[in-house]
Amino acid sequence: MVEIGYAVDPAYRRRGYARAALEALLQRAAREPRVRTVRATISPGNVPSYQLASQYGFTEVGEEWDDEHGLEIIYEVDAQPCAASGPAARGLRSGPHRPLVAVR
Repeated sequence: MVEIGYAVDPAYRRRGYARAALEALLQRAAREPRVRTVRATISPGNVPSYQLASQYGFTEVGEEWDDEHGLEIIYEVDAQPCAASGPAARGLRSGPHRPLVAVR
């Protein structure tokens, strides 16, 4: 299992940087045969990060308390299907899930 994360300066959000970072991290994980699962934690309330992660097949598997960020929801996806380029190529769609806050 590998945990991924990224952050985008507020002045540069909504420009595709988070998507590009997430795709690069997922593709990198997919190239490692020993990596079976990719994990991301997202704070409740970060709806844009949750929506992005859900497009790549991440599903909620639990929650944790982070001393710096507070409550975070844990999301995971199988690493090997991540080799496809983007959610549409893999037939994924965003669905009704618990809204959240920041992939780190």
